[in-house]
Amino acid sequence: MRAAAATLLAITATVVGLLAAQPAQAVVICEQFGTTVAGSYIIQNNRWGTSATQCINTTSNGFTVTQQDGQGNTSGAPVSYPSIYLGCHYSNCSPNSPLPKQISTIGTANSSIGVSYPSSGTFNGSYDIWLNADTNVSGVQDTEIMIWLNRQGNIQPIGSQTGTANIAGRGWQVWTGSNGQNNVVSYLFTGSVITSFSFDVMDFIRDTFTRGSQYGTSAWYLTSIQAGFEPWSGGVGLAVNSFSASVTNSGGTQPPGTPGTPTTSNVTSSSVTLNWAASSGTVNSYLIERATGATSTSFTQVGTSSSPSFTNSGLAANTTYRYRVRAQNNAGTSGYSGIVNVTTTSGGGGGGCTTTATPSSQWNNGYVMNVTVTNTGTSTLNGWTSTVTLPSGHAHTGSWPTAATVSGQTLTQRNQNWNGSLAPGQSATWGFQASRPNGSTQLPTSFGCTSP
Repeated sequence: MRAAAATLLAITATVVGLLAAQPAQAVVICEQFGTTVAGSYIIQNNRWGTSATQCINTTSNGFTVTQQDGQGNTSGAPVSYPSIYLGCHYSNCSPNSPLPKQISTIGTANSSIGVSYPSSGTFNGSYDIWLNADTNVSGVQDTEIMIWLNRQGNIQPIGSQTGTANIAGRGWQVWTGSNGQNNVVSYLFTGSVITSFSFDVMDFIRDTFTRGSQYGTSAWYLTSIQAGFEPWSGGVGLAVNSFSASVTNSGGTQPPGTPGTPTTSNVTSSSVTLNWAASSGTVNSYLIERATGATSTSFTQVGTSSSPSFTNSGLAANTTYRYRVRAQNNAGTSGYSGIVNVTTTSGGGGGGCTTTATPSSQWNNGYVMNVTVTNTGTSTLNGWTSTVTLPSGHAHTGSWPTAATVSGQTLTQRNQNWNGSLAPGQSATWGFQASRPNGSTQLPTSFGCTSP
């Protein structure tokens, strides 16, 4: 009996050991918005665009699409976004979520993924990075950053291609647009399809901020890091084999990001107010540098600021100054912003003017810019001369309403009889088209204006 009992105990211990060694059973989700917790993450079926069945088998850090019966229009939206995420999505937050977190306080947001794709179907494999101006995660967020790892079928990102980027060691087409609810910045892979990827999400966020302040600033919040697939049709076999994401505090452990190119306001005969897009990361202060003369490169520091704004006083009237900015913290300094040229107005109530420019369209190797000449003085201008300096490697290919004079990299446009007289605050416009090296996203940042 003792021998039998000992044998039974041994058998029982072996069985318990074998059961404990088995992985947990996979959760199958077919509910439209069904979710499950997977460690530090949430996995969601997210079948938002169809009433047809979709099912996913989940694992501890991924999932596989096992059924997808929906059919989307390739000129419209996909049928779903089955995905795994860190953070919050429609108030459903992952366990002990570090998100939402203000972007200026984030050091790194590292993520890695391994994915598999079937040979048939129309779908993309993509990250969805969500940013919001505040911490409200109950609904649609303000900006969506999509990182396309793969594209199969006749589909494309929202909007149109407006530039290119080189991030995380790869080349990307950059598309910008809106889906009617939020702004979307998409990074479409170039080169080989991505099946394994490790990167810092912050690199894409920083690049997004260079595309315009409407997409966010460092005062906004990162609310979730999601990865999965958007199927239009098919998609059985799409799989996230592994996923990880983590967020660390900045704490000044790395230099801040490069601030935006300054714009100007309240230009007088003796002062200029500068404003710029804030740097990402921790910023102790901004360093403002100035050079005198439309083409001068002799910059000296003229002040510091704890916010992305600065007023420079004690300037000479009717003089062109150049400004650039960089940020600093305990870890070091950022790169320099772009340069802005500002011409002060004439003294004694005279006239003065400024030149500003904005891109109206961009493509892989060129762009069109609309240029505005504004009377910033207190008396009527009777004639003006506006200049734009193109970056190295760029070439003028056309301008209007008349051909600009080209000297080296500088374009000069003078007023016509019908637009030379500008009352205080009034503006005139001209425009130009230029080419640039393939893959460049650089635009002119050096402008000047003089008046008789």
